[in-house]
Amino acid sequence: MQVYKFGGASVATAVGIKNICSIILKESEAPIVVISAMGKMTNAFEILLEGFISSNRGMMSSSLQTIISYHQQIINDLDMLIHPQLDLYMSQLKSVLTLSIEDKEYDYWYDQIVSYGEMFSTSLFTDYLSFKGFPCKLIDAREVIVTNSRFRSADILYTESTERLSAAIEVDKVNVIQGFIAGDSAGNTTTLGREGSDYTAAAVANMLGCSRVTIWKDVDGVLNADPRIFNNCVLIPRLSYVDAVELAFSGAQIIHPKTIKPLQNRNIPLHVRSFVNPECSGSIIDDVGNKKIDVPIIIIRKNQVLLSIRPNDFSFVLEDSLQDIFTLLNRSNQKVNMVQASAVRISISIDNTPNFKKLLEELSDSYKIKYNDNLELLTIRGHYKSIQEEHTAGYDIFIKQETRRALRLLRKLQS
Repeated sequence: MQVYKFGGASVATAVGIKNICSIILKESEAPIVVISAMGKMTNAFEILLEGFISSNRGMMSSSLQTIISYHQQIINDLDMLIHPQLDLYMSQLKSVLTLSIEDKEYDYWYDQIVSYGEMFSTSLFTDYLSFKGFPCKLIDAREVIVTNSRFRSADILYTESTERLSAAIEVDKVNVIQGFIAGDSAGNTTTLGREGSDYTAAAVANMLGCSRVTIWKDVDGVLNADPRIFNNCVLIPRLSYVDAVELAFSGAQIIHPKTIKPLQNRNIPLHVRSFVNPECSGSIIDDVGNKKIDVPIIIIRKNQVLLSIRPNDFSFVLEDSLQDIFTLLNRSNQKVNMVQASAVRISISIDNTPNFKKLLEELSDSYKIKYNDNLELLTIRGHYKSIQEEHTAGYDIFIKQETRRALRLLRKLQS
């Protein structure tokens, strides 16, 4: 048994859906298929959420119509006559949008509304497979992937999830499940973090003891840089679990940071291949020891904020305040990407998220805070000295960290 994960770009059009159907149906054994929201639909659902939170009916109506029209166009292009599961989910979403916000937090409503992107995509895909006469089953991730109630960044409860998922799988069919979303024990929808469909695929493989996971992308595999930013990118045919974790943590978009642990724990290889060019062998991530990557790897993580935090009472920050600061960061679902400390000050680079202002308010109760925004975190792995000047010229450098294997710079383009 193996798991195939398809991201939004692969199911963004009717042509894309037909293409991934052909990839799946070439397999002698039907894979478990994990699918993300279509195209840029997550962004569209986030606009819908914004309208809901602000009670802006005009914004809600406009964004909902955009979402429905997008999916309806794909239905028309696929010549589908019926789509019962999609119709059901559309009706459920409209009901959610009539609810009162009450005292629920933003993160709670994010999960209840944005999750419909994955429900729409998987239901449409499964309806299409059924329409074409292929045996398939849609598994609702909210019912089989059980998590705690940490909205927008939930942790999977593996024992209960394994029992539910194993019971739901039908081995003689194409089993389709949503990526990114799950459910807590109270019946609330939860999500696993932005771009969390990779993590879903890895978790499913871990629970079922699958032979491998394949993530299908619009590039040939793991490249040494983002081809949207850099020219002449090089394919890395094989890398270790450790390398993959470090690259994902640094901001490499090819893999979600949580993906590797459930695979490494059961020694399941991860293949990264191209749905555009499925004949390409792509990249393999597995337990290859300390095999060196012989090209420099360049990663840019955008939209960073540098927080400088100093205790009001001038106490030693690492001895007296570190636990409190990181508890507040964790409570706000803030991912820490870089840390640098002195005796009385700690500087932290984090993603700029909707929770940032609330975090500032909480930290300001006990600490003096300064921050710089609109920064980039640049990571260069291996052979970085030869290209260091190229990536620092014209930038203000806020923090520089250097090890034997990597250079990390928090930078901002000079005005």
